[in-house]
Amino acid sequence: MDVWLWILVLGVAAWAAHWGADQLLTPLKMLRKQWGLTASAGAAFLAIVTASPEVAVNVTSAARGVSDIGLGNLLGSNIISIPLMVTIAYFASRKRFKNNEKHQKHLDKNILVLNKRSISVLSLPYLGIIALVALLTLPKAWRGLQPVDGWIMLAAYAVFLAHAIIKGRKKGKNVEWDKKQIWLSVAGALAIAVGAFFIVKATENIVSTLNISEIVGGLFITGIMTTAPEIFKTWSVVKGGEVTAGTTSVIADNAVTMTVAFFPLALVTTPIEDFQLFWANLAFVGLMPLLYSLFVHQSKELHGFSRWQIFVFDAAYIVYLLIMVFFVLKLF
Repeated sequence: MDVWLWILVLGVAAWAAHWGADQLLTPLKMLRKQWGLTASAGAAFLAIVTASPEVAVNVTSAARGVSDIGLGNLLGSNIISIPLMVTIAYFASRKRFKNNEKHQKHLDKNILVLNKRSISVLSLPYLGIIALVALLTLPKAWRGLQPVDGWIMLAAYAVFLAHAIIKGRKKGKNVEWDKKQIWLSVAGALAIAVGAFFIVKATENIVSTLNISEIVGGLFITGIMTTAPEIFKTWSVVKGGEVTAGTTSVIADNAVTMTVAFFPLALVTTPIEDFQLFWANLAFVGLMPLLYSLFVHQSKELHGFSRWQIFVFDAAYIVYLLIMVFFVLKLF
């Protein structure tokens, strides 16, 4: 098949996987209301579904013997997602919300407002997860992803989720379950599985045709494609007035990717072939939530991100691309 046809397959498969995730999202949203979870705690809970395309891609890549695609997807999606979603959320929030005078202050001061609780509930625990990944994979004696590492990371996600729920509980509400939505959820699960298979299959063929390594394909093809559909979800949630929920969900998604999506790659034992490429990418995976935490903590009366801080996020990703092109991959 022509490379352009595989690119088309990749795009359709990514859309199908995220459509499936959207169908699974409604039942979990209902559970969130029933259990009385706050926006930050709810984001950690809902991430089980919103990050499911990345998890499914890594399961498929491990099963097909191309775990480097999954490793690249794990790193690449976690680097681009925070600057991309924060930028999208900022522009989506530049509108007036009805009966919300407080939001007018955010507009006047050009701030993307966030609940400061998101630092303790989401971003700091996520930084802890990244530190744990570094500890398990960077030392020479432990280098690579091994089965024991996978079990440790699954336990880390259980702790992350429990911490988020305990820190963010309030009184629950009664909800009514819809049979139609349950069937749509089943269809969604199938769409995720089929979409993930074709994302990996398309990436395999594209990297083969372009003669690039699987991990690079995972970083810049699979990782970007699995993240891109989230743009529409973030835009729609923030534009609907749920600014904190729409912006913080990316942290929860990344936590799932670095733990649950880590597991299948570790289970089949994924070696680190290019150590410089791995540690450089892992460093930027950690830099993004570090900036997130520092900026929110630094903010005073109105917690969140100012315009110049949004620019720093985007500049950090551009610096990452330049380092990859000129110093790590040495394409020029």
